[in-house]
Formats: sequence, structure tokens, C-alpha cells
Amino acid sequence: MRGIEKHFGAVKALTDVDFWVSEGEVVALVGDNGAGKSTLVKVLAGVHPPDAGTIEFDGETVQIGSPADAQDLGIATVFQDLALCDNLDVVANLWLGRELTQEGQLDEVGMERRTWALLRELAAKVPSVRIPVASLSGGQRQTVAIARSLIGEPRIVILDEPTAALGVAQTAEVLNLIERLRERGHGVVLISHNMADVMAVADRVVVLRLGRNNGEYNAADVTSETLIAAITGAIDNSVSRRASEQRRADEAQPAATEGTVIPLPARGRRPGDGGGS
Repeated sequence: MRGIEKHFGAVKALTDVDFWVSEGEVVALVGDNGAGKSTLVKVLAGVHPPDAGTIEFDGETVQIGSPADAQDLGIATVFQDLALCDNLDVVANLWLGRELTQEGQLDEVGMERRTWALLRELAAKVPSVRIPVASLSGGQRQTVAIARSLIGEPRIVILDEPTAALGVAQTAEVLNLIERLRERGHGVVLISHNMADVMAVADRVVVLRLGRNNGEYNAADVTSETLIAAITGAIDNSVSRRASEQRRADEAQPAATEGTVIPLPARGRRPGDGGGS
């Protein structure tokens, strides 16, 4: 994503934002509330079309005008609300809208077999695939949502606050899932406010502040204090510094001379002559 901009009326949600993710990489997208994280992800997921900028996939410029376009490219998103049907079991949630059929009937055995295979590949801890999702814990529900996003074999998986409101054990379960996704070769975009989670699984950290890039760091070479400083604005980015320097330079320049009257010496009067009447 290069030079992405998004406006909502007079509000500039994103301004000249660059972002990229590679296969087998976990990129954490962090920032304060209102920094533009969710807006950027929704642009990538096809929910919001960008007002400016380009999106490249495999080196080719693409247009993502809808969530269907993103799915066709191989971009799957797990939003914070998970969007699960509590009254349906795990199998039904995973295959909802994409059910397998055989001779005009639902292939329940095939769907259940593939569900178990996917959950085992993710090392997921789900007691049964035939119990309602409402009876699962928060971490198990997040597992189901992530597994559902993998049904179409996506290449990029976006996780929006996957550990929010989870306990310690459930958070560890989700972080293990993220590592399994990386091992499978998926590019993972992780949105999180929890610096401990970010430092635990991320390969690279991208900071947004007030809708602009405010730093990009290798997780192995950065501390939580540095990230927090970038999030809060204690560390300005190069774009902000250049803008501030340009503004100071403009203010230091003399005013434009267009329309300015320059007084000329009076005719016939030599320097040093006194005035008089």
C-alpha cells in the first residue's frame, strides 16, 4: 500500500500512508485510538475504497473495491466482533455460506473431516466441533474465527484486536495460533494495543499516529518504551519533521514583494540635503 489517503467529509483519517506485508511475516499495526489502524485495514479488506494511493499484490497494481475483491485476492479479515453465530456448532460456523455438497445434499462428513484437519494443523484446543459456539471460551471462539478465515486458503490474514478481553491462558492460545499462521506461510497483519503481545509474535511493527506513518521497527531491535513513545508522539516521524522544517523555512522567508511600494529618492535632492519649506 503506497500513499494511501482516506477522507470522511472534512476528517482526514489517513494521509500518505505506506504499508506492506510479506509471506510468512507477522506485521503488527499499532497506534492510539483514532490513529487510523482500522481504517487502513478496512481499505485493505475492501470495506472502504481509498481516495488516493495504490495497492500492489504480487508486484501488480490491483483495485480492491469490495470485500469480495479482497477475498478473491486471498485477503481474509477477522474483525474484533468475530461475527460468529452462537446457536450454530463449529462446523456450521466454519462453512457458513460455503457449505460442501454431495449429490445435492450437505456433505456433513466431509465438512467435519476438513474442520478437524484444519484445527489440528493450527494446534487448536476445541473440545468438539459439534457443540454450539456459545459454549466455547473467548480464546476458543477466536480460534474458530481464525480457522474460518482459512477455509479459502488466503495468503494474508488480518486480525483486529484478537486478544482483547481475553485472559492470560486464552491470550497465549491465540498467540500460538498466530505463530502457526506464520509457519503455514501466511502474511499476518496484527492490530493490537497490547505491547507484550506485539513483542511476543511480531516480526515488524508499524506505528500510525494521527493518520500518518510514525515509524517502522524490527521487533527484535526495539523496546516497548520506544513503541509507546512513537504511539504517543514523543518520537516524531521523518514526514512530520520535514513538514515542520518546511513550515519554519517558509515563515523565515521575507514577504513577497509583489504589490510592495519601494520609496525612491526625491528628484533634485542630494543625499544629506536637509528638508525645508
